[in-house]
Amino acid sequence: MTRTSQALIVLLIAVGAVGLTVGLQQLTTKPIAAQQREMQSRALLDVLPAGSYDNHPLERPLGIASEMLDNSQLLGGYLATLAGKPSAVVLRAQVDGYGGRIQLLIAIDHNAKLLGVKTLAHAETPTLGGPIGEPGNPWLASFKGLSRESPQIWALKKDGGQFDQMAGATITSRAVINATHDALRYFDEHRQALLETASHD
Repeated sequence: MTRTSQALIVLLIAVGAVGLTVGLQQLTTKPIAAQQREMQSRALLDVLPAGSYDNHPLERPLGIASEMLDNSQLLGGYLATLAGKPSAVVLRAQVDGYGGRIQLLIAIDHNAKLLGVKTLAHAETPTLGGPIGEPGNPWLASFKGLSRESPQIWALKKDGGQFDQMAGATITSRAVINATHDALRYFDEHRQALLETASHD
């Protein structure tokens, strides 16, 4: 076998290997990306109860411009639907805590009741306000089912409201309560526009 033949065989093997690698990559890239999106969606949207929506809310962003509210900043939002009808709105909000900005996801059902509140990011002191970012935080879980029907409750007990504070984290607690109340107020004031988004698709 001549050197030319050997070189040709090596070249063909190399081209075949590259082709196989590219082909496998093409076959797996889309499923992997879809799986990553699904995992990210589940991680973000565990603020919504299972069975309360059947769409992909992150693919249904609401046309909300970043807006300063009374105590926090609204960054955007998403629409959850069930059987084609709006079931909930998930608002992204940001508020200043003790150590820096706290980013929250706040889920509100179509009847204006809180479905859940989740911390996306924060810079609070680990031993004080830090637990605000822990999955399943019981203090945040206590918000579920509340609404604006009794506005006076939306404060810490030391401020005349109904909420206990997280131990040693007055500023963090107050900031999250205020941001959540802001989100409920925004929903109440824009409910029709937010929920009618579904009928225009």
